[in-house]
Amino acid sequence: MNDFLSDLSALLGAGGVLTGQASAGYLLDQRRRWQGVALAVARPRHTDEVAALVKLCAAHGVSIVPQGGNTSLCGGATPDASGRQLLVSFERMNRIVAVDAANDTITAEAGATIAQVQQAARAANRLFPAEWAASASSQVGGALATNAGGVNVLHYGNMRELTLGLEVVLADGRVWNGLRGLRKDNTGYDLKHLFIGAEGTLGLITQAVFRLYPQPAAHATALVNVAGPAAAVALLRGLQAAIGDRVTSFELISRRCWELLARYCPELPQPHATPPAWCVLVEISDAGADAALLERLAQALVDLGFEDALVAHSPGDAQAFWALRESIPEAQRRRGVSIKHDIAVPISAIPAFLEQAEQAVKSGFPGADIVAFGHVGDGNLHYNVFLDDQTNSVYCHEPAINRLVYGVVAQLEGTLSAEHGIGVLKRDELAHYRSPLELELMRLIKTALDPAGRLNPDKVIRLEPPAGGTAAPD
Repeated sequence: MNDFLSDLSALLGAGGVLTGQASAGYLLDQRRRWQGVALAVARPRHTDEVAALVKLCAAHGVSIVPQGGNTSLCGGATPDASGRQLLVSFERMNRIVAVDAANDTITAEAGATIAQVQQAARAANRLFPAEWAASASSQVGGALATNAGGVNVLHYGNMRELTLGLEVVLADGRVWNGLRGLRKDNTGYDLKHLFIGAEGTLGLITQAVFRLYPQPAAHATALVNVAGPAAAVALLRGLQAAIGDRVTSFELISRRCWELLARYCPELPQPHATPPAWCVLVEISDAGADAALLERLAQALVDLGFEDALVAHSPGDAQAFWALRESIPEAQRRRGVSIKHDIAVPISAIPAFLEQAEQAVKSGFPGADIVAFGHVGDGNLHYNVFLDDQTNSVYCHEPAINRLVYGVVAQLEGTLSAEHGIGVLKRDELAHYRSPLELELMRLIKTALDPAGRLNPDKVIRLEPPAGGTAAPD
């Protein structure tokens, strides 16, 4: 491989190839669960270099693992332990290419962070609504590769809905330029959707054109205690009936979340003297003034019977509420190792899922500590299970707990991955909860676009079915 590395270094120039200790930070995932060994870390500066390095890899038979901000929660951006895979980091491809305010679009390279795109949109008095806790570090390419969601999906949709066009380097090094800022284009297959959510297994996304929206002038935010998940769903529908599509975020938070925040994030002020069993964090946005919108939200809550809601009376109050919501993952990290689930069910099935999943998990693991929260507005819940053991050895129970949780999800016609992707964490689980025909079609697409299987190999789906078939476990 010396010739390969020599050619790669000549192609990418100074700082373009990292090996040894300089590459170590790229090889351990965010959860510190997966650690790989790479042949090298390649850091291209533009699409032509990506295309050239892909061709070089094809000539030498080298597999490629693409990586964005290394914020994957499913091991999707970590190389294996063979030391024969090339990790491609897009961090140097971080330009905002163009902002077309008249067309409400922005074009960005794959290595630009979500926060960079947001900032560039704000500078043009526009909104790029993708938003989650890791927005400052997650990159465009990774967010597209996992079809990331976040807190604003209720109103604006996930990354798939925000994307109008893509530029993609294919497995043979050819570049597909689909950078079109069109809302309507009915000229055959919409190819961009093959690559969104594919986790780099079908092609390497290098640029994207996103939708922008008018920048809301007013926001209103409130924490509302509810009797339970069914009451939360009823409140969502009540607010939408009263306020319409101005409801942009609607987050469900359980008592256990508040208890973890109080213990592990004491630097954050608690809004409740006694944590409620359940509450929702709701935000509405619109044109006009904050005061008028606050009055409208407060009145709607009163009309729906929630006179005791905590309404944010200043931007600082609202930021404090959101800081608590976004710190729940950090509180969990400080608590210890958990078995994480990123599920989605029909919104109407959320109460049934929470009840049935808790019964199932605690029947098999009576001491389980369940931390549930998430995006009620789109049916996506983060359902995390702690056991007494707070080290990585807890993962020996993961298959059994997954069967319990995913069994309930399947009964309710949900999905085992809503916004975090499949990676390696859920690859084999996917084979149990998708039909043989769906898996066959996925393999046909993978084989057609990457016949040698060199793009992020063994992520998302195996090219060969695992031994034992694909029937769902008992």
